Amino acid sequence: MDIPAQTPPRSTSLTLRIVQIVCFTFLAYLVIGMQLAVLPPFVHDELHFGAVLAGLVISTQYVATLLSRGFAGRTSDTSGPKRAAIVGILACAVSGVLMMMAAMLREWPMASLATMLLARLALGMGESCVATGCIMWGIGRVGSEHTAKVISWNGIATYGALAVGAPAGVLLVSAAGFIAIGVAALVLMLLALLLAWRRPAARVEAGERLPMHRVFGRVAPYGMGLALGSVGFGVIATFITLYYASQGWTGAAPTLSLFGVCFVGVRLVLGWTIAHFGGYRVALGSLLVEAVGLVVLAMANHVGIAMLGAALSGIGFSLIFPALGVVAVERVSISNRGAALAAYSVFIDVALGVTGPLGGWIASGGRYGPMFIVASSLSLVAAMLTAVLYVGYGSNTQA
Repeated sequence: MDIPAQTPPRSTSLTLRIVQIVCFTFLAYLVIGMQLAVLPPFVHDELHFGAVLAGLVISTQYVATLLSRGFAGRTSDTSGPKRAAIVGILACAVSGVLMMMAAMLREWPMASLATMLLARLALGMGESCVATGCIMWGIGRVGSEHTAKVISWNGIATYGALAVGAPAGVLLVSAAGFIAIGVAALVLMLLALLLAWRRPAARVEAGERLPMHRVFGRVAPYGMGLALGSVGFGVIATFITLYYASQGWTGAAPTLSLFGVCFVGVRLVLGWTIAHFGGYRVALGSLLVEAVGLVVLAMANHVGIAMLGAALSGIGFSLIFPALGVVAVERVSISNRGAALAAYSVFIDVALGVTGPLGGWIASGGRYGPMFIVASSLSLVAAMLTAVLYVGYGSNTQA
């Protein structure tokens, strides 16, 4: 049964309470990260399917995440965010069991592929429930005034787990075979379930539940800014290796690592700026920094300049989600904020989903510079949209 949250003082104990919740995000995304590097080779080399089906296995998870966002948000609002997070953890555990079955069915490629697709669907649903549930659970435990800090720490858990998970997955498969991916997922999720069960829940807020389409409409302008600002991250993550190869450079992997270090570093060091200066102002500054970084990356004539551009892009992108997210959820009552967060998150799902085809079309002639220029232009559009929203909604409250 959900119990009231107690808001702790601003101290190390506050951060500890947040980390105690977002650790479940870390464990879930560790499972996701472990699969990213090993699924395509398994589908292509072990099951002997083509690149299209290998890509489908990866993208199936994102589709499931997108489609289950509404369920995750509404469950957080009506049954409590702890319940939503536990549902997500169980879905990730089911995904692990199905992945084990897919490994055992490798002698029957179609059966193995079908089982793997089911596993990815379960993982996608688990991702949306854990991510939304943990953010709202953390906010409920420490108070809505610390929303930006909870979202920031949840992002650190997400990207940190993905960074650790990919090499860990490769090592597991090399040491114990593909079935180890499913076993590891199941073990990690059982551990998460045991820990989550013991954590205090957050209070379920009473109040009117708005229809999802009305919630979506209220957060849509902020979600659009998030989507436009996320294209830069999408093109760097998807095309930086090809961009470096087209220029005859080495060091694409260290560049991605630098982007990630800058992203996490800014959230750790500058996450407080959202509460101090307000979400609109921080988002506006972040979008402008990202736009500059993408231009530097596009115009680079040396790998060092390209790395500088990627670093600036990581610095700029880092706080866009929490900065706009804070003001987005304030557009609805407390009893609808789980749904608002879920609706807001849909926009980054869609943006990253279309970035690959869009970027590939722009770079179809083998020139990747224009792709980064387009991404920079979209960041500037997002900055202008944020400025308009600030004038319309935020100038009175953040003056």
